[in-house]
Amino acid sequence: MASSYKRILVTGGCGFIGSNFVRMQLAEHPEVELTNLDALTYAGNPDNLADLVDEPRYSFVKGDVADRALVGRLFEKGGFDAVVHFAAESHVDRSIADASPFLKTNVVGTQTLLDAARLAGVRRFVHVSTDEVYGTLGPVDPAFTEETPLAPNSPYSASKAGSDLLVRAAFHTHGQNVVVTRCSNNYGPYQFPEKLIPLFITNALADLPVPVYGDGMQVRDWIHVLDHCRGVDAALRRGEAGHVYNFGGRSERFNLDVTRAVLRLVGKPESLIKYVTDRPGHDRRYAVDCSKAERQLDWKPTTTFEHGLAETVAWYKANASWVERVKSGAYREASRGGRRKAG
Repeated sequence: MASSYKRILVTGGCGFIGSNFVRMQLAEHPEVELTNLDALTYAGNPDNLADLVDEPRYSFVKGDVADRALVGRLFEKGGFDAVVHFAAESHVDRSIADASPFLKTNVVGTQTLLDAARLAGVRRFVHVSTDEVYGTLGPVDPAFTEETPLAPNSPYSASKAGSDLLVRAAFHTHGQNVVVTRCSNNYGPYQFPEKLIPLFITNALADLPVPVYGDGMQVRDWIHVLDHCRGVDAALRRGEAGHVYNFGGRSERFNLDVTRAVLRLVGKPESLIKYVTDRPGHDRRYAVDCSKAERQLDWKPTTTFEHGLAETVAWYKANASWVERVKSGAYREASRGGRRKAG
């Protein structure tokens, strides 16, 4: 039977996946009250939730998950039943250039939240991670399962693996009620246009080159963000303490095929494709076995990649002003996103 959590702290709720999760929770769970803790770094966009400014069940706190004093005060006052921890530095290229922000947010921030949640008696802590902690697969290797050893290959994925292990330690050392989720590549509305699909959509719409790493034959498993959010919700309400759950779309695609599909949907020629030097340490293939989540959480992906990609392209076309505010940096001038609680 699903557990009921009324007061939920969501970290990183102004980001791509977090903002979609906030919207889903408020729409599908009328009893839920959400507090969103977000530092509003470059990928935290208050425009993503600007229409919730007058929503009585939603409040916003600007703050860093690694700020122990702020986090402690927030938990003392919040009375939270559960934490859903999305906040993370997540762009691989940025981690290659400078890993230090990834260590602060992903490792120190996660431990800060775990400590505060334990001291406050929070009943459930969901840590949202990534399939990248498993490393890379060969062309015919079986998909990652929850038992696959961690073998991260980038500073980003190494920092996420570190945070996963801290969550595991909180369960085994302190008996905290924690669950870890690991997902494949997400796509959908509100995704910051440095990631492959929104970058290629927005570049193609502007007749700019779409940069493909190496030969473009890297393989990724794609999951629509709303399928992922439903999975996180299922883990929150039905997941077993101490367990890991993988979420994937059962939709492996070569990056080059995804690029061509985007160009077809946007109505632009393949001549926009520009092959660039491959990323250092670029993982060749990810694939996720999500059968455990399907068995134990009564969850499965429902959006086909073809349908989801078409909807995503249509969303970016219809939200040109959102794209322009992101690309110009104007979104960073905004400080809205809900009523602010004292932090």
